[in-house]
Amino acid sequence: MTNGNERVGFIGLGLMGHGMARNIRDKGYPLTFLGRKNRKPAEDMLARGATEAATPRAVAEASTVVFLCVTGSRQVEEIVRGPDGLKHGLKPGSVVVDCSTADPTSTMAIAGELAEIGVDFADAPLSRTPKEAWEGTLDTMVGATDAVFERLKPVLETWAGRIVHIGGVGDGHRMKLLNNFISLGYAAIYSEALALAAKVGISPHRFDSVIRNGRMDCGFYQTFMRWTLEGDRDAHKFTLANALKDMTYLESMADAAGLVNSLGNAAKNSFASAVAAGGAEDFVPMLTTHIGKVNGVDLAPAAAGKQK
Repeated sequence: MTNGNERVGFIGLGLMGHGMARNIRDKGYPLTFLGRKNRKPAEDMLARGATEAATPRAVAEASTVVFLCVTGSRQVEEIVRGPDGLKHGLKPGSVVVDCSTADPTSTMAIAGELAEIGVDFADAPLSRTPKEAWEGTLDTMVGATDAVFERLKPVLETWAGRIVHIGGVGDGHRMKLLNNFISLGYAAIYSEALALAAKVGISPHRFDSVIRNGRMDCGFYQTFMRWTLEGDRDAHKFTLANALKDMTYLESMADAAGLVNSLGNAAKNSFASAVAAGGAEDFVPMLTTHIGKVNGVDLAPAAAGKQK
C-alpha cells in the first residue's frame, strides 16, 4: 500500500541504502535513484522498475520525498548545496529525509536552508545491519515535526520494523550518536578485554563461554564476536573509518553541550589507532585484531581458533 501520490527519490545505494531502496520500490512506490559507479545495485534497481537519474537535482525534480543514505555530513552538504544539488530541483512541499549518521550542527543548518524554499527536513538515521535493510526490518529514530512524521511513516514502514519518533528536527541524529557511542564503546571495551584476556592466558573461546548467555551478553556482542570466533568478515559491515567519523561527531556534540566526554574520547582513540595503522576499511569487529596486535597478541580468527 502506497501513501497517496508520493514519488520517492533515493541517493546512496550502498550497504544499507540498496536494501532500503529495494523495499521502497518493491512495496509500490515510484522510485528515482542517483546513479553510481558501482553498477550492481543500480542494475538491480532498474530491473525492479526504478528510474536512474544523473544528478541530485534530477532526483529532486522527479520526487516529492528524497531519502539520503550516505557516509556523513560532508557528503549530505554537497548533495544538497552542490551545483546540481537537491536545492536546485526541490519543489515547495517536498521533504528531504537524511538517514545518514550526521553532525547535528550541520543537520540544523541544512534544515534551515531548505525551510527557506518551502521544503521540510527530517533526520531518520538507522540501526541494525545491511541484512535487516534487505529484509525491511531496520530500526530508525526520526527527528521531524508531527505532521512530517505522519506523512513519512508509510514510506518508512517499507524498510523499517521499528520506528521511533524521537523528537524534532535534529533529534534523530543526536540520538543516533548516543546509540553509536554505546555500541562503539562496547566494541572498544570488548577488544581491550579480549586482548587482556589473551595476555593472561584466557582464549577468546574461553572468554566467550563466560560472557555468552550471561548478564553481559547482548545482540551486539554476539554479532561482534563472530569475526574473532568464526572468521565471519561480514557479520557487521560497518567500517572502522565510519566508526571513527561517528565518534568524532559525538565529540563535537559533547563539546557543544559542554560535557566532559572522557569515555567517548577513549573509545574514539581506539578506532583512531586502528585507522592510523591502515585498518580504515576493516569492519568494526576487526578492532579486536588491531588492539591485539598493538598489545603483542594474535587475535585474528585463525589464531583464536587454535587457542580453544
